[in-house]
Amino acid sequence: MTIEDLEQAVAKLPPDQFAKFRAWFEAFDAARFDGKIERDIKAGKLDQLGDRALDDFRKGRAREL
Repeated sequence: MTIEDLEQAVAKLPPDQFAKFRAWFEAFDAARFDGKIERDIKAGKLDQLGDRALDDFRKGRAREL
């Protein structure tokens, strides 16, 4: 199956089925994103950003959002 096949199939879904597909895909995509973030954290890929944020906070270079 190609992307084009998927696009055509999704375009043909009735509204109720499209809503179910959209909800499923949003949850699927979020879970994949969360997994990538978790792997990056475990691999230490975000350590430098965290250290910089903590340093900025300690030096008063941060503000509440």
